[in-house]
Amino acid sequence: MTRSEQMNCRHGHHSKRKRKGGFFVLSTFHGLETVRRGMTAQQQALYVTGHNIANANTPGYSRQRVNFEQTPPYPFASQNRPVMPGQMGTGVEGGTVQRMREEFLDVQYRGENMKYGYWNTRAEALYKMEEIMNEPSDEGLAKTLDRFWQSLQDLAVNPSNSGARSVVRQRGMAVAETFHYLSSSLKSIRDDLKNELDVTVKAVNSLARQLNDINKQISEVEVHGYLPNDLYDERNRLLDELSQYVNIKVTPVSSGGSALKIAEGRFTVELVDRTGSTVIGTLVDGRLGQVNELQLSYQDNMTKTGPIVGFSLGNTTFSTFERLKENGKIGALLYSYGYSEDGGTTTKGLYPEMLGDLNAMAKAFADQFNAVHSSGFSVTEIKNNVTIPGSKPFFTYNSNDPAGTLDLAQNIKDSLDYIAASKTGQLGDGSNATALAEVKNTTMSIAGSTTTIQNFYESVIGQMAVNAQEAKRLSENSEVLRQSVDERRMAVSSVSLDEEMMNMMKFQHAYNASARMITMIDQMLDKIINNMGIVGR
Repeated sequence: MTRSEQMNCRHGHHSKRKRKGGFFVLSTFHGLETVRRGMTAQQQALYVTGHNIANANTPGYSRQRVNFEQTPPYPFASQNRPVMPGQMGTGVEGGTVQRMREEFLDVQYRGENMKYGYWNTRAEALYKMEEIMNEPSDEGLAKTLDRFWQSLQDLAVNPSNSGARSVVRQRGMAVAETFHYLSSSLKSIRDDLKNELDVTVKAVNSLARQLNDINKQISEVEVHGYLPNDLYDERNRLLDELSQYVNIKVTPVSSGGSALKIAEGRFTVELVDRTGSTVIGTLVDGRLGQVNELQLSYQDNMTKTGPIVGFSLGNTTFSTFERLKENGKIGALLYSYGYSEDGGTTTKGLYPEMLGDLNAMAKAFADQFNAVHSSGFSVTEIKNNVTIPGSKPFFTYNSNDPAGTLDLAQNIKDSLDYIAASKTGQLGDGSNATALAEVKNTTMSIAGSTTTIQNFYESVIGQMAVNAQEAKRLSENSEVLRQSVDERRMAVSSVSLDEEMMNMMKFQHAYNASARMITMIDQMLDKIINNMGIVGR
């Protein structure tokens, strides 16, 4: 019964209040209104079912359902209510159209997605480093050094042989070129990481702006008492994408107005550390409708060649990167490219540290080798009757970049007779060549450690392999966990065509039953209107 019919009944205009056998006679059209509401509600549910089926393959879509609600019974509780033994139901109506989503699973998924973004990016960076170092192999630095040591031993056996001297020079050039290749390749990958980091920061800022725009659209709909389910889905999709780059914390803010209790409101998105316990800054302010963009500061802001020395969120600047450690893809790229927390004096990170170890190794190797080489005599010195060993470097380098600038001395490039193989000043003596070959086993200070060239290089390669293995393992683990959470989330939110077909049949049968009820009531009314009072016909 409609509200107008109820008012008419209360005032006696539609039907008279009578009692017959203690029962109040309702309006004749009460049943029609009840089943009309049933048809309308089932029809609405069928429309929502069709919407679910149409979006079965839409990324990020969450299935929706109609929340059926009983309409208020008749009569209402009031002083002038009719005398009845009880209230009569007035049917059903389609309430809110709600999407099926589990917020707890969303939070879990974003946490695992952040970890996967970090470890997967770090594993890729280490994989590229392993490809460059190429150990163990016949083309790696270790094998190149072994060949160099072997050529010196061959020279010690036959110091007067020009062929042996030529091999020493060629193997020495191969060592220098291998250092060049490793240094330049690592720098090139590091530049690529910087470009990828810049692109990722732009992606984070773009997602933040999109989230802020969707917040505004959602608030404009919610204040009128509606649920913008499709906008909710798009916002969750953007949050899922953002969570791979950085660790985020989402806090809802009410839209106000006539917003429903189940409305999700606007979202404030905060950047937090890897544990989620410390807030670093606010990316999207849902209350104020503002975006604070993430910015990185390089040591050289003109060319951006130096390490990252700071970052900012809006007007807030941070100089410590400990908060961004293990924090999504940005944290992995930042740690791989390199950062400094003391104004650029000390650079940390995967590639800067590997370059630093390579430079320390090249410098220690060249210095020790040059010292032994200078203590001997070359063929030229012996022929010129030079009896006092002088400064005769075999290798040269620039102290700012030893590995990248290591080279043979120019006089050795010009003539094989400048290789100092003799220790005694005799042409047939090869003892200094033997001493040069023993540089391989000489203990020296490299990057603060007392070790040999070979042991230092093995430790560097070993540590790289351990880091790469750990990153790969954790990347695979986080991917498994992410997929597990996503499967549970999909079980709640995704569209099942079998389930939707069952719902469609259920709502269709209910709709048909309501329609059949209308036909029955129509027959009743026809009997009342056309046949009552007619006798004998």
